[in-house]
Amino acid sequence: MSETEDVSTTEEQNRPIRTFHPRRGRMSSRHADAHAELWPRLGLEVLDGDRTPLDLAGLFGRAAPVVLEIGFGMGDATAAMAAADPGRGYLAVEVHTPGIGNLLALAGERGLSNVRVALGDAMQLVFRIAPGSLDAVHVFFPDPWPKARHHKRRLIQPANVALLRDRLRPGGVLHCATDWPEYAVSMAVTLDADPGLRRLPAGPHGRPETKFERRGAAAGRPITDLRYERTEV
Repeated sequence: MSETEDVSTTEEQNRPIRTFHPRRGRMSSRHADAHAELWPRLGLEVLDGDRTPLDLAGLFGRAAPVVLEIGFGMGDATAAMAAADPGRGYLAVEVHTPGIGNLLALAGERGLSNVRVALGDAMQLVFRIAPGSLDAVHVFFPDPWPKARHHKRRLIQPANVALLRDRLRPGGVLHCATDWPEYAVSMAVTLDADPGLRRLPAGPHGRPETKFERRGAAAGRPITDLRYERTEV
């Protein structure tokens, strides 16, 4: 049995622990207007248990490399990256409804045709993406779940990392960032242990500063970026 088949079997047998708090906030009129206008064209609802294969080329209306952005907050950094990188599609998933509305508004205002916005559990979405089909995965400032009894809810866990790596093409990059030092250590240990990932040298991380990053820096917490390349063929 191939590793991909083994991952697929594991997916069907084990539903992942939820790694986020549902966040259904109130949308502003700007966000609501953008949602009403653009969600039918740019939006994707993620349903628990849906295993329908996701046609990325059909979703974006073209065949192009795709970046999966997990937990984009209000979407300002995602919009900036998409605007600077029009050759790739950005599939951004979030559970915070005002953030969904804001990213849709930014996409409309800036004419971003390479952004698609998904609402729901990111790992449920990943199940629908074919192995080897992503150019990059971004996990920027995920919930650190700082209490020890909640560490099992952290997104960067061995099973989730194996699944994300499986969806990357060979040479694709998994890029994580956090402002919690203890989580940074845990991330590095988990990512270093994955047999199909190779840590890339430290250097310019190539992403815009996020609201969570500014908040962490203001509180005196160091920012850690970890970048890994999928090595297996």
